[in-house]
Amino acid sequence: MGLKASLSKVYAAVNAKKITRWRKDAVSIQNKVLSELIHSARKTAFGKDHHFDEIKSYDDFKSRVPVQDYEGLRKYIDRVIAGESNVLWPGKPVYLAKTSGTTSGVKYIPLTKASLPEQITAARDALLNYIHETGNNDFVNGKIIFIQGSPLLEKKKGIDFGRLSGIVAHHVPEYLQKNRLPSFETNCIEDWETKIDAIVDETIDQDLRLISGIPPWIQMYFDRLSTKADGKKIKDIFKNFSLFVYGGVNYEPYRAKLEESIGKRVDSIETYPASEGFIAFQDVQGEKGMLLLPDSGIFYEFIPADEYFNENPTRLSLGQVKLGVNYVLILNTNAGLWGYSLGDTVKFVSLNPYRIIVSGRIKHFISAFGEHVIGEEVEHALLSVAKKEGLEIVEFTVAPQVTPEDGELPYHEWFVEFNKAPYDLDAFRLEVDKALQKKNPYYFDLIEGKVLQPLKMRSMKKGAFIDYMRSNGKLGGQNKLPRLANDRKIADELEKY
Repeated sequence: MGLKASLSKVYAAVNAKKITRWRKDAVSIQNKVLSELIHSARKTAFGKDHHFDEIKSYDDFKSRVPVQDYEGLRKYIDRVIAGESNVLWPGKPVYLAKTSGTTSGVKYIPLTKASLPEQITAARDALLNYIHETGNNDFVNGKIIFIQGSPLLEKKKGIDFGRLSGIVAHHVPEYLQKNRLPSFETNCIEDWETKIDAIVDETIDQDLRLISGIPPWIQMYFDRLSTKADGKKIKDIFKNFSLFVYGGVNYEPYRAKLEESIGKRVDSIETYPASEGFIAFQDVQGEKGMLLLPDSGIFYEFIPADEYFNENPTRLSLGQVKLGVNYVLILNTNAGLWGYSLGDTVKFVSLNPYRIIVSGRIKHFISAFGEHVIGEEVEHALLSVAKKEGLEIVEFTVAPQVTPEDGELPYHEWFVEFNKAPYDLDAFRLEVDKALQKKNPYYFDLIEGKVLQPLKMRSMKKGAFIDYMRSNGKLGGQNKLPRLANDRKIADELEKY
């Protein structure tokens, strides 16, 4: 064992004590975080406007700080972008993370001297926690790769801005830099397909042991590696590959295809990073859910998803949540985001410690007929039936068909790309429909009441979703295909494929 590997186990043991404290004292840590956030921002423009000096309790905080999305905070963020200091957080941010929004177009999320280190530390803690739990630190001695956005940055009023993954690339710890791929020059390539081809050329003969990225883009990388290597499995290209770190989307829809490409099952760590903050990571192999990070400069709030669009929805702190309830996640951060609705829905699968799964997006649902079908439900319905029948799903999305032709009843239309397709697509789609009815009682009632007919399913050609993303300029990076839409904007375009 080399020096680096030996030291990693020492650091992992030290880190384990911090993780243990998080597991035991999460609620008290969160209370302290809220107090520190309010105190730090009391003299900012936002703090003055919302009377932070008068806040003595969480109830006081809720009465003064509204829940809002990016548009709600935009008047303050625009002042930050214009170069003003002490607007949302003391001073100016060190970066603006550029990200896309469903309603706001391009969004600029501040990263401050307080918040940026939390992003780096959380990613490091996830790896150290894995080493401590499993004893596996082999990846430390080999090459690691992060498939990410370009690290090239621009400036606005003296503030650097770019994609979060590109920003973070400038802050990879020194001890990982020598092991890290791809090269800076390759990472700077903007065109995604050109970049993937360059990464393949640069890595195919390397000793890659840890691979990190968003699953659909990792799959694209694996496909091109295999083609370049005359059809070899990834395990035969990278013989010591042992750890896959991912985030951004649910892994399960991609697991079967990725593992088929790899040729074996490897350990994986699920993470929950966002431009707005690093929220959680998987702390135990084989356990469902990710450990919520209570001491990362974020005070979390939770709104029951079925109340979110009410005029006065219930707002809960960590100590008030319950198991199995879909909550909309609200953030208050040391980057100056206040009452910020991230748009994600989460569900607690454990309260001791606090572990979550990401169950969907509050704006990604189908409720054209009052069914309010969410991402977690469609994923479960499709994947449970596919697993039972030994089928492999590459990608999928669902949309309502409200006005079908020929006087048919309305229905949900599923666009599915199979790696291994069903022998009888009609029988398969009926089984998926039954599974969805079991998960969602409103959908069941609409089918039973002949308001809807069972879902229809289109089998897409190979590469259809990549072609669609390419045509919209959203191939690669942090771009993700919505699982659900309450309209047919995506569906109508997918009909071309």
